[in-house]
Amino acid sequence: MSTDKEHAIARKGRHIGLVIAVTMLVWLALTLFIGPAIGLPGRYALLFDFAALAGFVYAGVNIFQLWRMRQDSQR
Repeated sequence: MSTDKEHAIARKGRHIGLVIAVTMLVWLALTLFIGPAIGLPGRYALLFDFAALAGFVYAGVNIFQLWRMRQDSQR
């Protein structure tokens, strides 16, 4: 495997990890601390949940792409 592919795979893996971590932290902050602190109604929590779900779907698609990159590089 060439070093360019290895670097691309590592970069994509770091990107995925960062997306998952930031999505989770922002969702927790909005749901548990910021939303109740400013008195947002409960229906806004559903918006936060959908935004977090979108972030996790994006990460899932990228995980599949990463898996495919690794499969192609092993051939």
